[in-house]
Amino acid sequence: MAKDSVEPAAQLLELHVKHELAALKGAKCRKFLHTEVQELYGLASRVTLRQAVTEEQIMGVIRRLVVNMELDGGIPELAGEMAAKVAAAPVQSTTRLGDVLSREQLTGFVEEILVLREHRERLISEVMAHPVYQELVSNIVYHGIINYIYEDNLISRSVPGVGSMMKFGKRMATKAVPGIDETFERRIKSYLSDSLPGLIGRSEQFLNKALSDSELHDSIMAIWKGVEDRTLEELQVGLGEIELQEFVVLGYGFWLEFRQTAYFDGCCEAVVKHLFDKYGDQPLTELLGDVGVTEEVIQTEVDTFAQPVLDLLREEGYLEALLRRRLTPFYSSAAVKKILAE
Repeated sequence: MAKDSVEPAAQLLELHVKHELAALKGAKCRKFLHTEVQELYGLASRVTLRQAVTEEQIMGVIRRLVVNMELDGGIPELAGEMAAKVAAAPVQSTTRLGDVLSREQLTGFVEEILVLREHRERLISEVMAHPVYQELVSNIVYHGIINYIYEDNLISRSVPGVGSMMKFGKRMATKAVPGIDETFERRIKSYLSDSLPGLIGRSEQFLNKALSDSELHDSIMAIWKGVEDRTLEELQVGLGEIELQEFVVLGYGFWLEFRQTAYFDGCCEAVVKHLFDKYGDQPLTELLGDVGVTEEVIQTEVDTFAQPVLDLLREEGYLEALLRRRLTPFYSSAAVKKILAE
């Protein structure tokens, strides 16, 4: 009796596998996939985001895959190679900067930047207050005074030989009174140190006035006029393959550390929370529609990828093996044997 029951079960298994393989090919498969996409999209119009997934699940995915997942060292190497290939691609020599960024787009960016007047003034103030800038100003003014005294004042330029005599007198005075040169220099620098806050303040006022909205706009557009017709290859002159790869490695290193910060985690939580506040109780189709994913978009991508992938899996024997792994336990089960025996 057992032998009689197994034989029909095996026949049914073969017929079922054959049926499924035929259904997952050509027009039948395409019709099946389109029907299922329609059904799923219809279901998405009734199921809300909060029903499908929770905030904790989304944050868990972010922390596992974005924050904590170990990334192999081959990633920055591959990224560097790809960046080098992009930089050396023939399209770089035939593409103008204006083809990538239009004048209208640049104007829009400039206008938005000009709105940030407070930020611009704060940046200028911070630059002026930096010790390096103050030392630069002091050094420039000091050498300007020295050059004027010994070389470029009205008397030195008008009377031949006066400049040389002044330099000669300076050398003689230094020999007669050692340290007088240092004393002179120290007094000038002391004067500059006392006068520096006023100089810096006037410089800041000058820059804020000079870098007006109209001046900045005209300056940026003038620069743009000089570069918009240059190719991307010309603009990359001086940036070699090694330097480009180094920048990629540096950026990759920054990302590895940045993703571990509390700031990044807080930003992710804020975004996920807003997503659920806005779409949590709305149908999934509402979210999909707002990001441009319609049923037609999904159908197009299914036609593009699903059928070729299924064809490849069938040619490689994977699809049939999958069906057998899936169906064999059922046709070998006691329930099926019992029904066939009856």
